[in-house]
Amino acid sequence: MNEVYDFLKACETYYLATMEGDQPRVRPFGTIDIYDGKLYIQTGKVKNVSKQMKSNPKVEICGFLNGKWLRVAGIAVEDDNMEAQKHMLDAYPSLQNMYQPGDGNTQVFYLKDVTATFSSFTEEPRVITF
Repeated sequence: MNEVYDFLKACETYYLATMEGDQPRVRPFGTIDIYDGKLYIQTGKVKNVSKQMKSNPKVEICGFLNGKWLRVAGIAVEDDNMEAQKHMLDAYPSLQNMYQPGDGNTQVFYLKDVTATFSSFTEEPRVITF
């Protein structure tokens, strides 16, 4: 999990895919955190991505860095824990002008049943599960 976190953190921007009915939706994301032994992402409850993850929690993340890419497939589980929200926002101070723990909009999800695949054009894929 730490290797996945380090890669996505170094990417700065990764892409999160969700489903809206039968239509895939992909958008850039930048928040990644480890809290209480789990990998977390953050969004706002008012956003369509939030509604999509609530309707179908299967997600996939893709990041690219230095000729290598990482695909992370898992289940997004909402965590209402204020400490998890605070931990995330402490890691991303630039978001604190839009989000605050307990503001009714801030939302964090941890990923469970994760399969992470590291790939490149020059190496065999390597899979990590957690």
